[in-house]
Amino acid sequence: MREETDLSVSRPNLVRAWWPAVVWTVLITFESTDFFSSRNTSGMLYTILTRLFGEINLHDFLVFHHYLRKTGHVVGYGMLSLLLLRGWRATLGRVHTLLLRAALLSWLGTAFIAGMDEWHQSYIPSRTGTIWDVALDTVAGVAFLVVAYLWLRRSESPA
Repeated sequence: MREETDLSVSRPNLVRAWWPAVVWTVLITFESTDFFSSRNTSGMLYTILTRLFGEINLHDFLVFHHYLRKTGHVVGYGMLSLLLLRGWRATLGRVHTLLLRAALLSWLGTAFIAGMDEWHQSYIPSRTGTIWDVALDTVAGVAFLVVAYLWLRRSESPA
């Protein structure tokens, strides 16, 4: 009877730990569709900005739009890596020695999802899947994980 109680308690905790990473991955997949292609987002954003601020130099807007999209990659995949870290820490336990393993698994998961996302985009005519975006996403994941790792080591170290 005691074993059933322990299992029922641990399973909801794992679901609670992993659902944000799953939802974030679904969001990334949705953003990988034609609807969020550069052509579509630039048209919508240009219309909104010109209505709010008046006429905008098209070249300046296109440069801004490019960097905005790349910032989206960094933030999106950085957050994914943190959400994966949250899930792996709940799965492996919060033992200090397993933190590095959880961070490594989180980084591998981020790199895998980035690769699959760009591979998926290569089949959509309005999108381009590039190895450079996979590299950007993976480096963003590493950067966010390094900060999280240092923060967690510091906060979990014995006083």
